[in-house]
Amino acid sequence: MAAPLELRCWGGGWGLPSVHSESLVVMAYAKFSGAPLKVNVIDNTWRGSRGDVPVLTTEDNIVSQPAKILNFLRKQKYNADYELSAKQGADTLAYIALLEEKLLPAVLHTFWVESDNYFTVTKPWFASRMPFPLSLILPGRMSKGALNRILLTRGEPPLYHLRDVEAQIYRDAKECLNLLSNRLGTSQFFFGDTPSTLDAYVFGFLAPLYKVCFPKVQLQEHLKQLSNLCRFCDDILNSYFRLSLGGISPAGQETVDANLQKLTQLVNKESNLIEKMDDNLRQSPQLPPRKLPTLKLTPAEEGSNSSQRLSP
Repeated sequence: MAAPLELRCWGGGWGLPSVHSESLVVMAYAKFSGAPLKVNVIDNTWRGSRGDVPVLTTEDNIVSQPAKILNFLRKQKYNADYELSAKQGADTLAYIALLEEKLLPAVLHTFWVESDNYFTVTKPWFASRMPFPLSLILPGRMSKGALNRILLTRGEPPLYHLRDVEAQIYRDAKECLNLLSNRLGTSQFFFGDTPSTLDAYVFGFLAPLYKVCFPKVQLQEHLKQLSNLCRFCDDILNSYFRLSLGGISPAGQETVDANLQKLTQLVNKESNLIEKMDDNLRQSPQLPPRKLPTLKLTPAEEGSNSSQRLSP
């Protein structure tokens, strides 16, 4: 019996099983290869101290970083590339390098550096999955890490200033998206009818950019003009991540849980209000009950009334 495989990763939203590109790469590859992963999503009870996920754990191993995790899964005979030719394997490596050089910096900038996106979407979402006080510290650290990664790879002469770097990385990213669109064409996946490692990487990088609702959507707008890449993301979501065992998508379950929490809070608030009203009533001064006035009957009316009460 194979050792159990557990994946620690960031969770989902906006119809995605994860909003984190590297987590999504591993989750997609596991679906494509049939690897029986048990997914443990980071939430606000998380006891870690850093954001370096995804992490795959077995009885004997702890593996981090998508490339190393995918290589480990292949050694366990969960191989999504076993039908690829040598040339297709070489093309896979070349396109992954292209994604990491040309597209990843713009994805990191969109999520972690663009201030409107970071403060209205990225930071609140990730902070809500972290325990206090990590929720105050870690998002800023992740933002600085993303910026350092961008500047390390793209901040070479003559691009000394961040504004120049931003313009260049978005030009490169749009060019990369165009190349991917041309390479995919009308095919379902990049190497025919079966998904492979390259499909996992492209999906992991594109799906959050495609689905997450940002106020600044420069790269997102360009992606949505490439209909075959959008269809590619939708097909993988519908085919591999559509429903959980309970019949509710991960994003739908989050909505249900959020609504249930709001309802619980509302009920508790109403209960507290009712209890407070009861306390106020009990503490208020009580007046004696009012007596209803009695009518005094004449002797004749009284006799008539008595006879009516006795008659059958």
